[in-house]
Amino acid sequence: MFPRIAHADASSIMLAINTQIINPLITVLFAVAIVVFMFGVIEFLANTDNEEKRDTGKKHMIWGIVGLFIMASAIGIMHLIINTIS
Repeated sequence: MFPRIAHADASSIMLAINTQIINPLITVLFAVAIVVFMFGVIEFLANTDNEEKRDTGKKHMIWGIVGLFIMASAIGIMHLIINTIS
């Protein structure tokens, strides 16, 4: 009887943490990654004559894509954890 109650409490706490803290944080970080990527695209296209600024734009685009991949992975890991616990 007690392990079931403890399991239900741990599951509900983890679900609440995921819903209230982690999901909004991941959403904000997704937005930041998209902004970094778009800034890189704009920087790349606006500076066609300056090779140094184009390289900087390429780096921003790469890091934006890396950030998007990390956030997508974080969502997948959180779903895996939630589904494993519940």
